[in-house]
Amino acid sequence: MGAQWKQAGREANAQKKGQLVNKLVREIMVAAKLGGPDPELNPRLAAAVEKARKASVYRDTIERAVKKGSGQTEDKVVIELVTYEGFAPHKVPVVVECLTDNRHRTAPEIRNLFKAGSLGQPGSVAFFFNRAGVVEGTHTDPNRDAEGDAIEAGAQEIEPLEPEEVPEGQKGARFLTEVKDLDTVSKALKAAGWNIVSAEIRYLAKTFPALDEPARNEVTAFLNALDDHDDVHRVYAAMK
Repeated sequence: MGAQWKQAGREANAQKKGQLVNKLVREIMVAAKLGGPDPELNPRLAAAVEKARKASVYRDTIERAVKKGSGQTEDKVVIELVTYEGFAPHKVPVVVECLTDNRHRTAPEIRNLFKAGSLGQPGSVAFFFNRAGVVEGTHTDPNRDAEGDAIEAGAQEIEPLEPEEVPEGQKGARFLTEVKDLDTVSKALKAAGWNIVSAEIRYLAKTFPALDEPARNEVTAFLNALDDHDDVHRVYAAMK
């Protein structure tokens, strides 16, 4: 599965709305810093802006984040990506990506959350995952030949999006690519009429440990706690 683990019902929780906005703004700043301020030339930024708009983030907030990230203001962006690896309860492999402006603050807080599982060294669980570029998009033509577009764009694999992620009457697909081809594939799909919802490098689990319902609930609670941390950007877990 190309989707990262997602916290169920997160957008419905009002308290987490502000937290979600903060995370989306950080993603916009990082995307603008890495690829420039023009969404037409920066698929990651375009996807981040679109996601922020869907979350009802104010336009002024989005514009400020783009300007700050791309160096158009006096404020310097000091946010960095820090990755942690370890195991959730019941030995479920987990990779956590954080966007933080102070890794010395973030590290002990993440270490504390991992007390319910076990925090490993860098590379300790990475071999349980494949690293790949993932482009998620929707097309207004429900009969669009997504497989053909994938071949033309240079994607390696394709799978359908979850039904709730696709607007009614449209088609949704997740395109998996080599990491180095992510930008090229994103631009090719956009040129083919796909609305790019996300374009990023992800960890894709190779196998999924068998869990009974009590174990699944325990792992889910652990993942929820991680995802609730302000600095956590993405949580990848070998759990369907």
